[in-house]
Amino acid sequence: MAVAFVLNGRRVNAAAPAAGVTLLQWLRARGLTGTKEGCAEGECGACAVAMRRTDAQGRTRFEPINSCLVPLAAVHDESIVTVEGIAPGDGRLHPVQDAMIRAGGSQCGYCTPGFVVSLFCEYYRPGRDGFEPESISGNLCRCTGYRPIADVARTLPAPAADDPRLAELAVPVPPPSRVESVHGLDRFVRPISLDDLFRCLAEAPAATLIAGGTDVMVGVTQKGDRHPMLVSLAALPELRAFEVTDDAIVLGAGLTLTEVEEHLHAAPDAALPLLDQLLPLFSSRLIRNRATLGGNVMTASPIGDAPPVLLALDASVTLASAAGRRVVALREFFTGYRKTATRPGEVLIDVRVPRDQPALQRFYKVSKRVLDDISTVAAAFALDVAADGRVARARMAFGGIAATPIRATALEEALIGQPWAAETAAALRSIADGVGTPMTDLRGSAAYRRAMVGRLLEKCADDTAPAGEPARARR
Repeated sequence: MAVAFVLNGRRVNAAAPAAGVTLLQWLRARGLTGTKEGCAEGECGACAVAMRRTDAQGRTRFEPINSCLVPLAAVHDESIVTVEGIAPGDGRLHPVQDAMIRAGGSQCGYCTPGFVVSLFCEYYRPGRDGFEPESISGNLCRCTGYRPIADVARTLPAPAADDPRLAELAVPVPPPSRVESVHGLDRFVRPISLDDLFRCLAEAPAATLIAGGTDVMVGVTQKGDRHPMLVSLAALPELRAFEVTDDAIVLGAGLTLTEVEEHLHAAPDAALPLLDQLLPLFSSRLIRNRATLGGNVMTASPIGDAPPVLLALDASVTLASAAGRRVVALREFFTGYRKTATRPGEVLIDVRVPRDQPALQRFYKVSKRVLDDISTVAAAFALDVAADGRVARARMAFGGIAATPIRATALEEALIGQPWAAETAAALRSIADGVGTPMTDLRGSAAYRRAMVGRLLEKCADDTAPAGEPARARR
């Protein structure tokens, strides 16, 4: 079948692309060179395009995504806007473009199209009231011209009542359709049900599963990885559930991190402070608009951000195959470096977080930069402190100190019954030093990583009081 989608208001036919061809490559080959290739790994935002989607509250919105990490076949039946399509087409500039000119928001100009696209999405954000810094968090300006660009974002007017884009956003986004594109020996399939998926996997057991593409496609663009068959999980309704039951919060593996955030904030009974602390530190909004929770778990990276948090929350995962379903505790899921307990033909359906959670929750990420960086060490703490100030329940998990994300069970056991204080944490340094098997690499030495285990425990104790209030407020 031919891949077709709406581009800048017109339906276009992209034929049958090879599985590894990105949307960015196709756009530039077509002459739409306003969309730039900067890093080709989702770090700079020069390749940003807008795509329509429905948010957790059922509202249609424009969302910026990195076109360098999206297989062309994955946008079949989607609606895409590039920087060339933002102006209304009658000789006038769009208000965002006009504001960029007036504020002097462009210097070398290379990053400008990506900023304009992200600001375009922010301009039409439902319920916009004031400046949202994350609206441009995934866009990099190498000329350090952020101040005038931020000024543009702060002063964006409301869209005019007769803005044709508002009529476009009034039209619901249809559910994704099935795709099967064959190009020579390459094949891209987007099944629309689990049965459909299992048939694909039975035919091609070696197929590569892809969700948002923010991990798989980096290998394609940076290392030349070739995947003769890509099977997209994006159209599977079974992977997009969000449910709050009496016992658990169920997060579909196919939900993007942005959608996870939206669902948790919209559900009054789904408070998970650890996830609230994690998500702003998870790469950038451009990445979170595509990256899925299930994808981050399934990569099984020892420095993935989500696994330490989910381990500290005592989460479990649901796996499904043609033979049925099973639930596996996350602490038993990671079996080795980038290896999991999944069996051939199984797919991750959801992540289940128990409703009964410790009251004190803290997440810390040690990295070269505060935002949009890979962690050297990540730590998640979930504790209950009794009225007498002693630890009644403790779960601690770390990333970056072993071949897999791990629970520090020896440290947890040693902490139970102890006074919750920085002095106690310091006294447990010998146990903390024995957690994990850290290694030395470009991000940090083994000794540094080992020291971080105890130091982050001390920081958590210093940052919190027995009643869960900031310790500094009591001094």
